[in-house]
Amino acid sequence: MSPVDAAWLRMDRATNLMMIVGVVVFDGRVDFARFRRTLAQRFMVFPRFRCRPIAGALGAHWETDPDFDLDAHLVRVALPAPAGQAELETLVSQLAGTDFDRRRPLWQFHFVENFAGGTAAILRIHHCYADGIAMIRVFLTLTDPGPRPRPPAEQTAGVTAAAERSSWLKRLGIPGTGLIDEALAGGSAWLERATGLVRDPARAGELAGHALGIATELARVAALPDDPPTPFRGPLGTRKTAVWTGPLPLWEVQAIARTLGCTVNDVLLSSAAGALGAYLREHGESTDGLMLRATVPVNLRDPAGAAALGNHFGLVFLELPVGIRNPLERAFAVHTAMAALKSSYQPLLTLGLMAALGTLPESVETAAIDLLSTKASLVATNVPGPREPAWLAGRRIERLIFWVPQSGAIGLGLSILSYAGQVQFGLIADARRVPDPGAVTARCRSEFEQLVLTLLLGPLHPEERALSRPARPSPARRRVAPSHRPGRRRQPSGTA
Repeated sequence: MSPVDAAWLRMDRATNLMMIVGVVVFDGRVDFARFRRTLAQRFMVFPRFRCRPIAGALGAHWETDPDFDLDAHLVRVALPAPAGQAELETLVSQLAGTDFDRRRPLWQFHFVENFAGGTAAILRIHHCYADGIAMIRVFLTLTDPGPRPRPPAEQTAGVTAAAERSSWLKRLGIPGTGLIDEALAGGSAWLERATGLVRDPARAGELAGHALGIATELARVAALPDDPPTPFRGPLGTRKTAVWTGPLPLWEVQAIARTLGCTVNDVLLSSAAGALGAYLREHGESTDGLMLRATVPVNLRDPAGAAALGNHFGLVFLELPVGIRNPLERAFAVHTAMAALKSSYQPLLTLGLMAALGTLPESVETAAIDLLSTKASLVATNVPGPREPAWLAGRRIERLIFWVPQSGAIGLGLSILSYAGQVQFGLIADARRVPDPGAVTARCRSEFEQLVLTLLLGPLHPEERALSRPARPSPARRRVAPSHRPGRRRQPSGTA
């Protein structure tokens, strides 16, 4: 097992299991026998799913389960009446806080045969098997573009032994080893060119600049103060609550993002920040000048290895301006902060850190995760799903939802997933920290609608702007400043 995956395996705690949970909602009833057959033919072509992870003192390895039984990983369940969203959320919440049978591979499907007059399926899988981008790729291999199954030759297209195989250098989990692989494959001609680049003073200066940038980023992350105390932070329990929202039309979010010159991710995270701020104020908390950090995954996967399992992402610490009430100012603040992080070395730094922790004693990893988790209040991730409707086991998939795990002392996880022209929020929370996470997700859509209305109706009057803008935060917390004001609308950049 790569050191990065081993780090995720050893990150488990009773109060925070490193488990990705996803729900597939179908447009009708699915035949159970056909669903099982689809898993046997398509999901099980990935050899890793027959393996259980075995942790050691310094790392971990994969071990094939000699008694593997698909039926031990496929559970048929029925919801109590009225078998609606509330009952499904209750089941998902229970499963999110329930550990796997560690004698078997750490994944499981729950086939819910009576959800809302149709069928739903719940997938639980340990994070050490794959990250979100990889799991979307796996999910696509299960689906068809229509109700009729693809020909057998196409069902496993792109899923080959190469998807699981990597060089011994890449198995170290260290970013940048692809360059070394290319050197070994290209022979002496490539090495001569590489030697020339290193000898070139300009190139040498560039390499030195990267080293300095990484060192600077490491110092900056280490110096980050703890996130401020709010109800989102504190002792955790073992009970989790998972909820989700109704979908937003993706084209509306894209149109707003283009108009503002922001990304879709900026707009959605800004809406979520507004919802978190409103929730805190409703519970008597002051949000004046308040910034809360979210750890946000950044995909570092090589496009050529998109089908490979494992974890290939870094993390950035994003400031969410939950204290800014004006939706335009808040969107620009998120855009500015995210743009700065994208050009930083934080993603590479955190991926390299995870690789290092996976090779060190577990006590060292635990101490490092404890330290890093004090610097954020939530995990926030946005994963792009299939753009077109997909079919699974002969039925059209109506909705996709997933929930991201939290590490260390973090008790709140925000997940955003787009599918077939729609996008929606999922939120999972520690019940001791946020007993009613539905009160947060219920505001996500209204915060987006407020952004649309503010954009359409123009800037607020000066008096209204003064009332809506939070007090200036102290210098220690004022690290994100909006680059534009509501009255200065940016021209569309064409980016989303």
